[in-house]
Amino acid sequence: MPKNKGKGGKNRRRGKNENESEKRELVFKEDGQEYAQVIKMLGNGRLEALCFDGVKRLCHIRGKLRKKVWINTSDIILVGLRDYQDNKADVILKYNADEARSLKAYGELPEHAKINETDTFGPGDDDEIQFDDIGDDDEDIDDVSSRHVFCITFVIFGNKLFSSVF
Repeated sequence: MPKNKGKGGKNRRRGKNENESEKRELVFKEDGQEYAQVIKMLGNGRLEALCFDGVKRLCHIRGKLRKKVWINTSDIILVGLRDYQDNKADVILKYNADEARSLKAYGELPEHAKINETDTFGPGDDDEIQFDDIGDDDEDIDDVSSRHVFCITFVIFGNKLFSSVF
């Protein structure tokens, strides 16, 4: 067999495609298309997205975007709706954060759309957690030393579970 004397395969010839810094023209939706926000990545070129018409759809990432455009949870995407399957769609375009903010400013996206955040819940959801103080005793921090504090640690090595208390 011949020796490998090359300097790499097709990935080296292709080179890096770093064009994120370039501005591109903002693409608006047309008939048969809808804006959506990615809820869950399913793998195998599929994802679950909540379209802004209120329908949750299983979306297929088309071959042009695969391995070139990386899509994450909570990204804003443009999907092409299928005439014959209402619960499925095809990903046409991924908007970056600046483009998504522009779409929101133009009124294309609803106000409750969260851009560049991992929380993808709809309107009316509380953004903060409130705790109720139900303790009766007003203890000082010095009284804590008289109590016993235990810490339990669990560690798994292979198929065995080890625990320690201190």
